[in-house]
Amino acid sequence: MKELPLLRALLARFATNRAVLRVAPHVLPHVDLLLHRLTRGRLLPSRLVLNTIVLGTTGHRTGRPRTTPLAAHRAADGTWLVVGSNFGRPHHPAWSTNLRLRPQATVTAHGQTWQVQARELGDHEKERHRGRILLAVPFYDAYAARTDRRIRVFCLTPTPAVPQQFAAGRAGGLTPRSRPTE
Repeated sequence: MKELPLLRALLARFATNRAVLRVAPHVLPHVDLLLHRLTRGRLLPSRLVLNTIVLGTTGHRTGRPRTTPLAAHRAADGTWLVVGSNFGRPHHPAWSTNLRLRPQATVTAHGQTWQVQARELGDHEKERHRGRILLAVPFYDAYAARTDRRIRVFCLTPTPAVPQQFAAGRAGGLTPRSRPTE
């Protein structure tokens, strides 16, 4: 997504407005997901202003699938960077805890879905990838200044698809090598 400097400045001002920060975390994700579902993945309103994906995780307590729209940056190597800024609120977003405990996830963007493996970046890696972080969340610094917590950043790496013939076996604990021979 190509941005104009004026658009970026307006977006940063809007995204860091006190009233917006009170309402946005409760409204924007729900509107994004509702319209994404209703349009069968064709519309994700946040994508109009930021590069946005839908992250699919597994709830670490419930084991249920969870979906979350997130601003993200995709690199030339195919990896995505997602930032757990949570609008600068004091607690970590639930999706980031889910990724820490169950790093297998999905990314849906532009009508395609990928299986991914998540890895949290350390402080030195975050510094090295600062440019990508700012491409994903241009107002990262404003959000970081609002909170005392260490903001989590994850690299999502696409994983090779499991061939259909082995997918059922893995669910039952069998891997292609451990299948009984006939």
